[in-house]
Amino acid sequence: MNVEDLRNYCLSKKAVTESTPFDDVTLVFKVAGKMFAIIPLDETDLSITLKCDPEKAISLRERYPAVKPGYHTSKIHWNTVSVDGTVDRSLIVEWIDHSYEMVVLGLTKKQRLLLDA
Repeated sequence: MNVEDLRNYCLSKKAVTESTPFDDVTLVFKVAGKMFAIIPLDETDLSITLKCDPEKAISLRERYPAVKPGYHTSKIHWNTVSVDGTVDRSLIVEWIDHSYEMVVLGLTKKQRLLLDA
């Protein structure tokens, strides 16, 4: 996967917005104003930071060397994944989906209803 693949997949999710709130080189993807993915554009090695269930986050870090605690985020709820070819594309897509779903589950009932509208 390359940065365009990651970006396009994140943007394909329902009601997602893209912005650069931190600086000009960090893409942030949000659903209902809540972050679910962060892609730094100024790094030599491509990575994506994703929200994750805390127990699953630890499990993924133990199983995959490319998965580390979230960079500049909560180490409990976020993982940074090096997109270096050692993790299959289907897993990265699955983890993006999980991150998106974690954020959607944390929304209020009213916010979730607006997503479905």
